[in-house]
Amino acid sequence: MIFDRKDKDNTTLLNLYKRLLYPRMVEEKMLILLRQGRIGKWFSGIGQEAIAVGSTLAMHKEEYILPMHRNLGVFTSRDIPLTKLMAQWQGKVTGFTKGRDRSFHFGTQEHRIIGMISHLGPQMALADGIALADLIANKQHATLVFTGEGATSEGDFHEAVNVAAVWDLPVIFLIENNGYGLSTPINEQYKCNDLVDRAIGYGIEGFQVDGNNILEVYDLISSIARRMRETPKPVLIECLTFRMRGHEEASGTKYVPKELLEEWAEKDPVRNFERYLMEQQILSQESVLEIKRHFRAKIEKDIETAFNEAEPEVNTDRELNDMYFPYASPAVHPLGPSTEMRYLDAISDGLRLAMQNHPNLVLMGQDIGDYGGAFKITDGFVQEFGKERVRNTPICESAIVGAALGLSINGFKAMMEMQFADFVTCGFNQIVNNLAKTHYRWGEKADVVVRMPTGAGTSAGPFHSQSNEAWFTKTPGLKVVYPAFPTDAKGLLLASFQDPNPVIYFEHKYLYRSLSGPVPEGYYTVEIGKANVLQQGEQCCIITYGLGVHWALAYLNENPAISATLVDLRSLQPWDREAVANAVKTTGRVLILHEDTLSSGFGAELAAWIAEHCFEDLDAPVMRCASSDTAIPMSKALEEDFLAKSRLADTIKRLLAY
Repeated sequence: MIFDRKDKDNTTLLNLYKRLLYPRMVEEKMLILLRQGRIGKWFSGIGQEAIAVGSTLAMHKEEYILPMHRNLGVFTSRDIPLTKLMAQWQGKVTGFTKGRDRSFHFGTQEHRIIGMISHLGPQMALADGIALADLIANKQHATLVFTGEGATSEGDFHEAVNVAAVWDLPVIFLIENNGYGLSTPINEQYKCNDLVDRAIGYGIEGFQVDGNNILEVYDLISSIARRMRETPKPVLIECLTFRMRGHEEASGTKYVPKELLEEWAEKDPVRNFERYLMEQQILSQESVLEIKRHFRAKIEKDIETAFNEAEPEVNTDRELNDMYFPYASPAVHPLGPSTEMRYLDAISDGLRLAMQNHPNLVLMGQDIGDYGGAFKITDGFVQEFGKERVRNTPICESAIVGAALGLSINGFKAMMEMQFADFVTCGFNQIVNNLAKTHYRWGEKADVVVRMPTGAGTSAGPFHSQSNEAWFTKTPGLKVVYPAFPTDAKGLLLASFQDPNPVIYFEHKYLYRSLSGPVPEGYYTVEIGKANVLQQGEQCCIITYGLGVHWALAYLNENPAISATLVDLRSLQPWDREAVANAVKTTGRVLILHEDTLSSGFGAELAAWIAEHCFEDLDAPVMRCASSDTAIPMSKALEEDFLAKSRLADTIKRLLAY
């Protein structure tokens, strides 16, 4: 291994050595603890330290790094105390996640490190969002994100690199090519000769470097980051290295040919750099022993301190509350007169006011720029707010949800428009595992709104008509709203942008141009979690939301003899238990109506809650009226038969006759 010190003085080289040695010695101690049974799991980065340490030291302290679980050197080089790291690994209350997650699945704003989740790849889109925030704020920063060679097969890799390329984002995508994804060798993972060659396809620069040579890694990342701060463009780097231990220690390395392990053992990044510094007379045998003695004593002390830290105390209320960023929703009442508006225009008006009220709000979505969106809700927004804040995106739902979270992490608010709610499946992981769990895991808010044009009634068929709100109402950490009227559409949207938690905002496509109503002028909010009781009655109550509200209103208008209480939930997570309980108590008979399919629809949760908490107030079984348990057909006749509306009259008749 050839080292080129260039203009580095002895002090710099010695610091690089100490930074390189320290995580190696921590890992060696962890392997001893594992054999002793004092810890239960460890993902070793032995043999790869030069990448983590060299690249981290090349970045500025205020620049974000998004590492993976074999990058201990990132955390130690950012001077995170070992006691804090050990507390995290052991699930102590003093760890970054308070015992809620393990390993490196955490972030820390203090150290500008955003950890990964177990799903490989999503962190790369977060890097895009972080870099975009820097770009918009005119900060001359670079962002460094790690991935393994195995994760380059994930769609998240392609989406994130492509978005960064299209938007000229200052992101360094660093691939640690360590030979194996668990036990799968690289010849079974990709067909190209070198992963760096993929840069050509994205129209960006790519570099390959000896990942075991700390000077080469440090010099390359330093040069790229320096240039990137001046001229933002993404770069792909392939670091060639090897995983000397198992995927985790329990996996072992029996699947690795012995001669391959021997070959890479000769390329050990710590031992080779140590030998070089001795040749340069910067180190001696005595100084090495002294450095190791010092580190060993410190490591022993810090680890034992962490072992003695407190375990988490069980507190169910605290766990529930910590799913969400603390936020008291201040009501903003309308002050101006009302204007007749279509449902679609009320959403557009709310979105425009949000952009004016929150200068750090960025809108993203397919065709939302000059075209104005598939439904023209953002028509004219580019002219008013500029392309930096109203951003057309490539077709890549996962990357854009991830970028929205990255924007939030770096001080912005973000909205992503799903062109159709059905397409959210392509961004599902980012929503339910990143947006929803970030605050619970390490206390960081996810200030993101995802707009979801939803619902049937337009003969759009199985892939443009689903009501999929139940996918999200069961996911703790998300808020879910579903307005039925123009005034609520505007007020709930503005409330969603005020709330620093992730909000899934459902808007019904059928109502866009078919429904109009009075909408207050100016800025106001509708409280998330508060239902609207549209009318009071005594015979039964109908609990519904979205298009179901209008089905119920039409039926009751056609049947004035029926005295019914009608509750429009408006919010599904959280939902208004008090309003529901009062409606049940007043009437004794309950019909739950929604457009979603019957089985496991949100109505099932309502019915179960009412049966458990309002049983003594019931005079009849809770009945549900929902759409058929099939995909949504395109034919108008078949679609009408599918929808819950076709069964509403019969269900009410059965309820009242009980």
